[in-house]
Amino acid sequence: MASKGLHLYDVIKRPVITEKSHDMATIQNQYVFEVDMRANKIQVADAVFRIFGVDVLKVRTLVMPAKRGRRGRKMYTRQSAWKKAIVTVAAGDTIPLFDL
Repeated sequence: MASKGLHLYDVIKRPVITEKSHDMATIQNQYVFEVDMRANKIQVADAVFRIFGVDVLKVRTLVMPAKRGRRGRKMYTRQSAWKKAIVTVAAGDTIPLFDL
């Protein structure tokens, strides 16, 4: 069950669909999502289970650092830091959102 602060649909922000994540989905049954910075592994697993109806075996999370830019001597943030979750689902389960 999601915590008091985060709603079920606030935990998962968007799927990360890249060439590498597509290969992970087809070969290893691992799906990549951008999640809220405050979400923990238990909340991510619960949200994926309740939204997509798949059995979650494992969740790995990592914080992607901010991308910095430079104009002359001035530094600025091009992209803020964000949290990524790699969700491993049971063999035979798929998330149709990633089927391209």
